[in-house]
Amino acid sequence: MAQGTSPPPPEIRSPDERGGAEDGAEAEVEEEVFDDAFDIPHKNAPHDRLRRWRQAALVLNASRRFRYTLDLKKEEEKEIIRRKIRSHAQVIRAAFLFKEAGQKDIREAYSGINLATASRSFPIELEKLTTLNREHDSVLLQEVGGVKGLSDLLKSNLDKGVTTNEDELLQRRNIYGANTYPRKKRKNILRFVFEACQDLTLAILMVAAAISLTLGMTTEGPDEGWYDGGSIFLAVFLVILVTAISDYRQSLQFRHLNEEKQNIQVEVVRGGKRSAASIFDLVVGDVVPLNIGDQVPADGVLISGHSLAIDESSMTGESKIVHKDQKAPFLMSGCKVADGYGSMLVTGVGTNTEWGQLMANLSEDNGEETPLQVRLNGVATFIGLVGLSVAGAVLVVLWIRYFTGHTQNPDGTTQFIAGTTGVKKGFMGAIRILTIAVTIVVVAVPEGLPLAVTLTLAYSMKKMMRDKALVRRLSSCETMGSATTICSDKTGTLTLNKMTVVEAYFAGIKLDPCDDISHISDNSSALIVEGIAQNTTGTVFLPEDGGEAELTGSPTEKAILSWGLKIGMDFHGMRSKSSVIHVFPFNSEKKRGAVAVQSDEGVHVHWKGAAEIVLSSCNSWLSVDGSVQPMSAEKHDEYKKSIENMAANSLRCVAFAYCDYDTEMIPKEDITNWKLPEDDLTLLGIVGIKDPCRPGVRDAVRLCTTAGVKVRMVTGDNIETAKAIALECGILDANGLISEPVVIEGKVFREMSESARVDAADKIIVMGRSSPNDKLLLVQALKRRDHVVAVTGDGTNDAPALHEADIGLSMGISGTEVAKESSDIIILDDDFTSVVKVVRWGRSVYANIQKFIQFQLTVNVAALVINVVAAVSSGDVPLNAVELLWVNLIMDTLGALALATEPPTDNLMKRTPVGRREPLVTNIMWRNLFVQALYQVAILLIFDFAGVRILRLQNESRDKAERMKNTFIFNTFVFCQVFNEFNARKPEERNVFKGVTKNHLFMGIIGITTVFQVLIIQFLGKFFKTVRLDWRLWLVSVAIGIISWPLAYLGKFIPVPVRPLQDYFKPRCCRKTRRGGNKLPILLYAFFLYGFFNLKRLMHSIDR
Repeated sequence: MAQGTSPPPPEIRSPDERGGAEDGAEAEVEEEVFDDAFDIPHKNAPHDRLRRWRQAALVLNASRRFRYTLDLKKEEEKEIIRRKIRSHAQVIRAAFLFKEAGQKDIREAYSGINLATASRSFPIELEKLTTLNREHDSVLLQEVGGVKGLSDLLKSNLDKGVTTNEDELLQRRNIYGANTYPRKKRKNILRFVFEACQDLTLAILMVAAAISLTLGMTTEGPDEGWYDGGSIFLAVFLVILVTAISDYRQSLQFRHLNEEKQNIQVEVVRGGKRSAASIFDLVVGDVVPLNIGDQVPADGVLISGHSLAIDESSMTGESKIVHKDQKAPFLMSGCKVADGYGSMLVTGVGTNTEWGQLMANLSEDNGEETPLQVRLNGVATFIGLVGLSVAGAVLVVLWIRYFTGHTQNPDGTTQFIAGTTGVKKGFMGAIRILTIAVTIVVVAVPEGLPLAVTLTLAYSMKKMMRDKALVRRLSSCETMGSATTICSDKTGTLTLNKMTVVEAYFAGIKLDPCDDISHISDNSSALIVEGIAQNTTGTVFLPEDGGEAELTGSPTEKAILSWGLKIGMDFHGMRSKSSVIHVFPFNSEKKRGAVAVQSDEGVHVHWKGAAEIVLSSCNSWLSVDGSVQPMSAEKHDEYKKSIENMAANSLRCVAFAYCDYDTEMIPKEDITNWKLPEDDLTLLGIVGIKDPCRPGVRDAVRLCTTAGVKVRMVTGDNIETAKAIALECGILDANGLISEPVVIEGKVFREMSESARVDAADKIIVMGRSSPNDKLLLVQALKRRDHVVAVTGDGTNDAPALHEADIGLSMGISGTEVAKESSDIIILDDDFTSVVKVVRWGRSVYANIQKFIQFQLTVNVAALVINVVAAVSSGDVPLNAVELLWVNLIMDTLGALALATEPPTDNLMKRTPVGRREPLVTNIMWRNLFVQALYQVAILLIFDFAGVRILRLQNESRDKAERMKNTFIFNTFVFCQVFNEFNARKPEERNVFKGVTKNHLFMGIIGITTVFQVLIIQFLGKFFKTVRLDWRLWLVSVAIGIISWPLAYLGKFIPVPVRPLQDYFKPRCCRKTRRGGNKLPILLYAFFLYGFFNLKRLMHSIDR
């Protein structure tokens, strides 16, 4: 059997290789666009940009902050390992090219085959089989009888494969290994606890707590002296434990998703039947069919193939395409099928392959940072810098006041008197002040802010799996929320991909019904059946019990094979009567494929493909009686009209043609380069294949339009078919313009100049008869128009467009492995409605992060301003270290869990797409933040300055009154956050309670926070330095918190400017700096500090 050729297959590179090749070309452009250290490209960010933001970030716990980011050092180590394994593959290739053939005795040359032990399970040993795979020894293969002899030794059948008996499959795994590789042992919970302990501020607090504990027990005795230090230890432990549990749960979710990404489905022949199986279930001896775009799932030997070309760049590092035939039959696991099709015998699996060894060394997922995560690192850095500055100022002021005797105890006595106060007591006072300052840093530096992205992405990815979307790259979740246009395939995405032949024209007549060929002569019908049976990549399996035939192949192939069976085709009988001598595989550029077959009647070359393209190559047609008639202009127009009518009814039109070929003209030597005749063909007939629209697609398209996302159809089908389906799906408006450039053929678009393509791209809604390169050109043109482009694709040649798009969406059912590898998200059910769900989730990720930012900044501002103003004015703070740690837990880990896991709402799809450069903190969020922070700071400072009088505590002792006031402030502050958490759920909507009961996690966290707050106030006063409050003070605390609800409602009536607030400050003082931020947070804090110093004066005047 000869191997056919087709036009040179496209060069397939992994996304990493393509990204590396493009980095140099795009570096200059990126440098102009991304001038912010905390602003990285959403795809293929170069390592120098990743290093830049790491260097600019203020980080207190590097092991936790960078846990889910790319480990650049490990990436370099992985590349070294890749080079080593690739060099070994290159050595094998060199040895193969220069090896001299020689004759050897089979028993001497291949001692692994012991005929004396042939009665055992398998006569060939694992070691020798592994050597055969790695050395690619073709001489040795011939000595064992070629691929047929090898299959006999492995007790397999080249046609039927191995049996489906589970015991035999298990035996094969035990002897030859499983197609898996060792995975790094996952971290246990203790590892996460250890990493949480590495937070610099928590470490300082623990040291301060240890000193406080030691001095307290020394000066006050063990019974009372341990409370100060012990309470800080307890609070720090609680923070560490909750943080570790949250991080551990995230790691489990990511691990599960990574396993899903690696679980590739392959076709395997077992017991004579093709079926789908996990790549991990393959065993030595399996027969695996290979088609263009597939990944070679294991090491093996070629059984048969047609124009089979393999891209071995993943193993050798070279982009050269290698053609496989009986002279070069060895296939390496992990490589991609670039062209043609064939079948292989599996001879090596798992770590017994080069690919398995590579994956075993690279099995650890190395993380990935997303643009939003990096931007939040920038926000955290600048807030942290402000917090550090404020904490430093508070520390200095409090120490000066303390050591100069201006700080008083609650009972009115001076805390430190020079020359009188003991060293231990003075040192303890200084340590207490240090813990307050450090705790302010803990609250001020939002370490959890960047990690909230990871939390919401982990949650979203898990939920997206249920919505039939598997995320391969984290950043695509965010980018999908910014998508402005979706370029969708037709077949299988907008349609069901369940095809049936519903109309047929053969031998010059329309068949009615479409499978009635009783009027056609035997010779004509024999030619039709021969063309269907031989010119296909599908198969027909007939069960032994006489059940219904099972078909495999693409939906189009299955539809045609099913129709062939209806007209009396004996698939296996027809294939046995003639033999294939050459193949031109179906090509997406030419949109047709051919096969040359030899039988007793001579050589026939059968063509099959797009109806109007095949028709244009025909100069004759086959009549009912079997005679060949010349193709007159009238007959040509008749066939053309038939094609147009079928296309207008949304049918896919496929034509069949053939020609006789002189046996003497067939090349004897170099048949692989034989170009099959493609002109002067005889038309056999045309079929119309129906592929109904998916239910719900029209509503999904309408939803996208409402959301500001334009849906475009890009298909290889006839322009009339594409137009009809687009109208049916609602992509085209029947009352609108349906002509160029709204509806355009790929060829017309391709032939435009670059500037003309950019101008036309915005107007294009339907592109028919497009090639994969046309799709790539459209994506590039749309991106130049500043669109954020999502593209669906399933074929190998779609890989460049999927990679070029902002979000590449491959199809899980019909998509090839090459397409999936180049994509960012895999749509598991191939359904367009699932694509729309991905858009919802993308917007939800961004919205949830904004909710958390608004909530955390409000707590951050309020806590800092209250403590700073109180510290500077009175030398003490109402919120002590342990209370601040509890507040930090509420706003950081628990806040992220509550707000970052909100499910998407319908309201998200009523907004316009999120702009790529849109500020994280919008004007609406600033308004909400100002309203709540202003209220909280004002009310709590009023109670701090005049709380004893307002709460009527004058009759209490000064010490108890001060403690009750501070406890009340702490309790009120916490309840303000609890109720404000509801407000943060809906930053733009007035009804913040909509759907709240459906979010069980949110309600659970609110409940837990409330219960713990009650326990803290009523039962843990020794640890938190609080006193019990009576029911009246509890009522007032809750009432003050509840006021935040109507306040938020009324605040949403305040109009906000369209121009982002940050832009007002840029011209004067907030231009981009080398560290990549602006000074708005500093201005915000300065505003509050200025305002509340004046508030302090006002309160003193009120007291007077």
